Amino acid sequence: MKYDLIDNNLFIKNRKKFMAQMMPHSLAVFNSNDIYPIGADSTMPFQQQRDLFYLSGADQEETILLLFPDSIEEKHREILFVRETNAHIAVWEGAKLTKERATEVSGIETVYWLTEFDKIFYGLMTEVDTIYFNTNEHYRQSVETQTREDRFIIRCKEKFPAHQWAKSNPILQRLRGVKEPEEIALMQRACDITEKGFRRLLEFVKPGVWEYEVEAELLHEFIRNRSRGFAYTPIIASGNSANVLHYVENNRQCKDGDLLLLDTAAEYANFSSDLTRTIPVNGKFTTRQKEVYEAVLRVKNEATKMLVPGTYWAEYHKEVGKIMTSELLGLGLLDKKDVKNESEDWPAYKKYFMHGTSHHIGLDTHDYGELKSPMKANMVFTVEPGIYIPEEEFGIRLEDDVVIQEKGEPFNLMGNIPIEAKEIEDLMNN
Repeated sequence: MKYDLIDNNLFIKNRKKFMAQMMPHSLAVFNSNDIYPIGADSTMPFQQQRDLFYLSGADQEETILLLFPDSIEEKHREILFVRETNAHIAVWEGAKLTKERATEVSGIETVYWLTEFDKIFYGLMTEVDTIYFNTNEHYRQSVETQTREDRFIIRCKEKFPAHQWAKSNPILQRLRGVKEPEEIALMQRACDITEKGFRRLLEFVKPGVWEYEVEAELLHEFIRNRSRGFAYTPIIASGNSANVLHYVENNRQCKDGDLLLLDTAAEYANFSSDLTRTIPVNGKFTTRQKEVYEAVLRVKNEATKMLVPGTYWAEYHKEVGKIMTSELLGLGLLDKKDVKNESEDWPAYKKYFMHGTSHHIGLDTHDYGELKSPMKANMVFTVEPGIYIPEEEFGIRLEDDVVIQEKGEPFNLMGNIPIEAKEIEDLMNN
């Protein structure tokens, strides 16, 4: 891994929190992700299943975590199973986790080779009433591929039909939404790497460069700072392409007079950052571009102030909609008639701002976290309003990542990244 070793106290705390919410005489299992094939002998780069990483720090394929707080044998209350390594594997694939290294990474004392899983698991199931399965229930999930976890659940139900089943996801939604200080520090590092990439671009972007060249500059800066790369597929959208919310082709030439919308950010140690900035390709906003830019920035600043403990996610978005409506009226994009005749299901402002303002962020860019309960301190949210005007051939979105504080306004993890129009112009023309 490119990142520095994470203090295993983080994973020890996370496991304690999870096990404290398990039912008596219950056991939970977490499987690593598969390595997915592309074709012939090619595979996609491995990324760890985020729940397994959250609870163990183990960042390797063919890994299983088992939690059984009521085990008769104390050594079997936390078990990590890893793929057995040897000299041959080390030559062809590089070093894998030894049992000693697995303990150092995770804080779990009992480590077995994966080949021992069935024997130990079957023995422990004689002490168990309920087994927790780890299913993906994120509100945005759309998974068609059968995972290693799916295969385990099918096999387990066949082998142990008399046991009760429970879901680990509701517990993880509660836990992962509220970050530990160590997690916030790792996210801050991802944001700091993102800042370096963005500042590099302010010196690089000019009329005639291609979007993919911008992508290459970012990737270079991210990797040289120990990131794996982008936290999500980068959006580098010049001109009218910015009005396609998930534009990812990044194959257009940036022209004089264009705005360039950059929804690009780095990961670090599996933790995401999520940044959006919109800059003038020639280093100077037009009067109209700046007018819309300042409106988006005002919405972002006002929305940020509302992210405090006790706020409800759904109500927050309604309030942001009201602020955006006021700005769109001021820009002449809406009139009072539009607002008067708007639908409750699709307010007038949605014509120019059609996506949500905020989402949880953490190990996943769209992270786990409760959405129907009041917000809590140490939740981390994006704030990302935008105004998209196809008829004027530009769109503007601005986004930062903020940590809810016990008191006062949120702490902006991206507070050092330029966002004021004048600062961006000055840096681009320096």
